[in-house]
Amino acid sequence: MFTGIITDVGRVRAIRQTDRDRRFEVETDFDLSTLDIGASVSHAGCCLTIVEKGAGWFAVEVSGETLSKTTLSNWEEGGRVNLERAARVGDELGGHIVSGHVDGVGEVLSVESEGGSHRIRIRAPQPLHRYIAPKGSITVEGVSLTVNEVDEDVFGVNLIPHTWDVTTLGTLVPGAQVNLEIDMLARYLARWRETA
Repeated sequence: MFTGIITDVGRVRAIRQTDRDRRFEVETDFDLSTLDIGASVSHAGCCLTIVEKGAGWFAVEVSGETLSKTTLSNWEEGGRVNLERAARVGDELGGHIVSGHVDGVGEVLSVESEGGSHRIRIRAPQPLHRYIAPKGSITVEGVSLTVNEVDEDVFGVNLIPHTWDVTTLGTLVPGAQVNLEIDMLARYLARWRETA
């Protein structure tokens, strides 16, 4: 489990194709002596397992299924990626409860300055859009955000300068694809309503 509070922005240092899967090596400022092989780390909102590590880097392997359902298939060497270590019992829950399971890929429609902040409008894939509610939580590229407004399959979020500066969201442009994870409570409430 994660909280959607980014604790490092890593850099993809190497990519290697292995049959249907892909191996990524990611440079990080994390203290890797505290991350074991097998540990879970959120990469742009996608929970991946560390399979190897070295001085200042670790490696993860990504299945064809994950590549087909996330933005990870578009990663390139040198690209930056939002990272978050798994939450531990007793940690402060600064964002919201995040599973690290990407629900779909959205498209950035607009990025506009608004005072010192930035407002971003994103189109969510259908039927995922029906789980997104105004003032609810959503995870975009692993970042916990509050939904400002919803209009059919388009929703808006507002990024304060800190979030803009310390995550990869500050590089978003119209047409960019982003990993989305809807609020876990919204998912289960909607499922309960469908089966009740």
